[in-house]
Amino acid sequence: MFAYVGSRTTRERNARGEGISVFKLDQEAGTLEPVQVVKDLVNPSFLALNRDGSRLYTVHGDLSDISAFSVDKASGKLTFINRQSTQGKNPVHLALDPSGRFMVVTNHIGHSLAVLPVNGDGSLGEVAQLVTIDGQPGPHRTEQPHAKPHFNPFDPSGDFVIVPDKGLDKVLSYRFKDGRLTPADPPSVAARETSGPRHVAFHPTGAWAYVVNELDSTVTAYRYDATRGALQPVQVVPTLPASFTGNSRASEIAVDREGRFLYASNRGLDSIAVLAIDPASGLLTFITAVPSRGRTPRFFAFTPNGRYLFALNEESDSIVTFAVDCERGVLEATGAQVHSGSPVCMVFSV
Repeated sequence: MFAYVGSRTTRERNARGEGISVFKLDQEAGTLEPVQVVKDLVNPSFLALNRDGSRLYTVHGDLSDISAFSVDKASGKLTFINRQSTQGKNPVHLALDPSGRFMVVTNHIGHSLAVLPVNGDGSLGEVAQLVTIDGQPGPHRTEQPHAKPHFNPFDPSGDFVIVPDKGLDKVLSYRFKDGRLTPADPPSVAARETSGPRHVAFHPTGAWAYVVNELDSTVTAYRYDATRGALQPVQVVPTLPASFTGNSRASEIAVDREGRFLYASNRGLDSIAVLAIDPASGLLTFITAVPSRGRTPRFFAFTPNGRYLFALNEESDSIVTFAVDCERGVLEATGAQVHSGSPVCMVFSV
């Protein structure tokens, strides 16, 4: 099994990354062994693999492009296929539809969603649909000048795309059918002012969705109606302990395989928050925030077997391994870590 790590690479981002790093993953030990670095890429900052692990796709942050690579499944190594415009500025996330025939991309500064066809050889076609996102910005004077969509995963059914928008303090829902996005009914749900919705994670049952809010370091729990793509907020919970009085911003979010615990990263406190999920109501209870053993954990990822969590510390150029206590949800550093320049995303081959 292999792990792929995207990074920031540009001087404008004060970055030290070299491109996309490929590691051989030992799931039983939670260790990573370097295999390849694909260099001369501008900010390959979010990655996606197709279902069989034969193709890898990346956005190029701060530009207007995404790229496709073929994957040698024996060695894990990548070979460039092609690059395609997203017709927007600063693509930050991308997701393949369940059929693998279309790619949906979030243009963060371009405040739009792009849909691109994926050809049989894995190459990307030209943008087939561009959906502009507009609305009343939130009140934060610097972070919310306009719409800022940040994430566009498909829901568990594959029928809807859910888009947290940091600039509008909203979470948007789109139906996806025949390669096209149309607003769901209702098309969005309002978040708390200046919360800055960033990423979303679904409970394995599909009954609940959880959105991490970047600007106020909270998680909002929603009941999720998969027939309409509708979100109903039921709770807001901090990702920070009550004793923390400094500045911090939340970043990534994930739910464990069993649906018992939720995790969110804090940049400032530099930690991974652990919250328990009530199995009946889906409501959250804050447990603890575990230091990430580095600076600015923009991203983290569970190994496919759920036994380990890798914390990607962007500003200290490290990927730190934590063992996951599946009964209590807590994390314990194993002592293993690898150097990786400005790491910001990690995905695993199947």
